[in-house]
Amino acid sequence: MDILALALLGVLPALVIVAGLKDLTSMKIPNWISGLLVIFFLPAALAVGLPPVQMAIHLGIAIVALLVGAGMFALRWLGGGDAKLMAAACLWLGLEGSGMFLLWTGLVGGLFCLALIFARFHSRPYLAGAPGWLVTLMEPKGDIPYGVAIAAGALMAYPASPLMAMFIAG
Repeated sequence: MDILALALLGVLPALVIVAGLKDLTSMKIPNWISGLLVIFFLPAALAVGLPPVQMAIHLGIAIVALLVGAGMFALRWLGGGDAKLMAAACLWLGLEGSGMFLLWTGLVGGLFCLALIFARFHSRPYLAGAPGWLVTLMEPKGDIPYGVAIAAGALMAYPASPLMAMFIAG
């Protein structure tokens, strides 16, 4: 059972890494990534013995995150894929992990944005022959693939989540 639980707990890190890479290279986070995160939460929670009340709290946090993300999407502060990925990550991270998630996502996002602005300012002469996704990423007024920061924030906050605490206490 521990091997199954460990495999299920590996779904979040694997999928947020894929989401970050997809956003970096295409400026899109496919819906199937957030969908799989939602689908695999229940088996992972059951595998580590998360109590039903705690599962309900995780679901409530995810719903709040989705509503806030939808508002931010409506204001054009972030993309729809970003909003869905944040909500799906909050589902896995629960109340305890979501605060750390938002903190890490904001810190990494700020640093990533500064680094990207610097790179966009200085990279133009070196982009000849670069892959198309990199040329697009380096557009001076281009979008910021915030899925990278969301993925990093989720990875850094995951150890603080109730799912990981239940697995370790196991």
